[in-house]
Amino acid sequence: MPDLGTSPARLGPSPARRRVLSRRIRWFVAATISYNVLEASIALVEGTRASSTALIGFGLDSVIEVSSAAAVAWQFSSRDPEARERTALRIIAFCFFVLAAYVTVDAIRALLGIGDARHSPIGIGLAATSLIIMPVLSWGQRHAGRELGSASAVADSEQTLLCAYLSAVLLTGLLLNALFGSSWADPIAALVIAVIAVKEGINAWKGDTCCPTPAPGTRHPAPSKRKPPRTTALAATAQGIPPTSGRKADLS
Repeated sequence: MPDLGTSPARLGPSPARRRVLSRRIRWFVAATISYNVLEASIALVEGTRASSTALIGFGLDSVIEVSSAAAVAWQFSSRDPEARERTALRIIAFCFFVLAAYVTVDAIRALLGIGDARHSPIGIGLAATSLIIMPVLSWGQRHAGRELGSASAVADSEQTLLCAYLSAVLLTGLLLNALFGSSWADPIAALVIAVIAVKEGINAWKGDTCCPTPAPGTRHPAPSKRKPPRTTALAATAQGIPPTSGRKADLS
């Protein structure tokens, strides 16, 4: 009966597959950076024109998203991406915390009635477009990152998904402002997004980004002393192995 610790199913992707996944992650990162640069430019210019703090905040979020994606691009530009994993995760976590702080301050300002945004059809179109594109980019990078066992790639995909949530918040706020003149919905939803950003930042800082099967040679922290059965179940499920309730599976 083979030990699960040395079973081929637990060894992760082959070296050739790892190279393919690394190239795929670099492609998704490049696409994310390119789109966010365009998104930030439009949002900041239109937000300034319309005096919309929500649009300006959305543009600054795009700048932060570029910083996060650039951290992953920097990591995977190395011949040994795992060696840069911890630093990239800390950069991503810092970006989450900055985003949460800005969104919170901006939401409080909006609730206090500071600023009176004008209608912005361009902003509505930008938010709707981002709501479609961001989940696709996030899913692709997260899928490749999990298969490769890269915590930083998965963390960056979560920030891309958070950008999609912010797109939904922005779209809702702009539509309510355009149709009904409501000014409270956007900042309330933005505070919820800030809480999510803090949670994701903490997860990225700890490296807890749901990568149950690290690739061979990946540096990872020692197993948790509190919840080892949960980690084992996640890893087994990811490889199609039925959970064993603490016992080794009979694979013979």
